[in-house]
Amino acid sequence: MYLPWHEWSGLIGVALVLFGFFLLQAHKLHGNGLTYQLMNAVGALGVLLSLVFCKFNLPAFLLEGAWLLISIYGIFFNPQQRRRRAYRDADRPDL
Repeated sequence: MYLPWHEWSGLIGVALVLFGFFLLQAHKLHGNGLTYQLMNAVGALGVLLSLVFCKFNLPAFLLEGAWLLISIYGIFFNPQQRRRRAYRDADRPDL
């Protein structure tokens, strides 16, 4: 069975998003961790490519576009939050 590259892109994207969610539920990943955010971003991008080059579906496109943007936000925002938390915790004496 032959599948064009954009269908493979979509299938791999769906697998990444679902596997990332499974790992989150199994407590193997943290929701604000870089690995989880990258799995979501790459997965959403794969699904978006399949929607653009295959049969377009506006609701699915909007969902995956939002998923990608939120993942990118998490990739760039979470390291700053972790640094702030570490700095704040370093100032407090151990109880």
